Amino acid sequence: MPVSRPLAQLAGEVTVCRACPRLVAWREQVAVEKVARFATDDYWGRPVPGFGDPAAHLLIVGLAPAAHGANRTGRVFTGDRSGDFLFASLHRCGYANQPTSVHAADGLRLQGAYITAAVKCAPPANQPTPVERELCRPFLERELALLTRVRVLVALGQFGWDVVCSSLGVRPRPRFGHGAEAPLPDGRVLLGSYHVSQQNTFTGVLSEAMLDGVFERARTIGTP
Repeated sequence: MPVSRPLAQLAGEVTVCRACPRLVAWREQVAVEKVARFATDDYWGRPVPGFGDPAAHLLIVGLAPAAHGANRTGRVFTGDRSGDFLFASLHRCGYANQPTSVHAADGLRLQGAYITAAVKCAPPANQPTPVERELCRPFLERELALLTRVRVLVALGQFGWDVVCSSLGVRPRPRFGHGAEAPLPDGRVLLGSYHVSQQNTFTGVLSEAMLDGVFERARTIGTP
């Protein structure tokens, strides 16, 4: 899909970042050691930039790339079970042209939505440190500045919620929860959703209907 020149430039800067030694070592180790089911795949093994519609009214903010998902495919939420759950919902809600995302050249297109992560590298145990979070936060802040048509942000999980609030100077910080809704200082609206992790989706903490409800609310807020 077409990408604006500033967003493309930012993506290029993201993919060569080596600011966090622990994350660099981990993402590259995973790309070499792999797992049996992806033993023949060429892993991306670098930071993963955001992607989607540059004219989006919706920005989705996740936590970080999955070690054998986006760290393998090079596209956020692509190639893992969390992404399967997310893209199926986006397809049902009219934001994606197909319900699955297997690899970066599989034809997936987003309409009205852009997806990124608060931290751009896969972290050990899926847990970035506070220092890593802060070193990566300027990338998200630049995405927020460049995506000028975004009217609503959906934070997938507490981590993304907190990073968005910090990036936009929200004080006092509103309480996170599924379906939580908070006005932002720049006039946009922040919505909360439980993360699409297998821990939540396999146990029923997050259902298809619950996630669809958040994206349906996002469309109501974000479009005239």
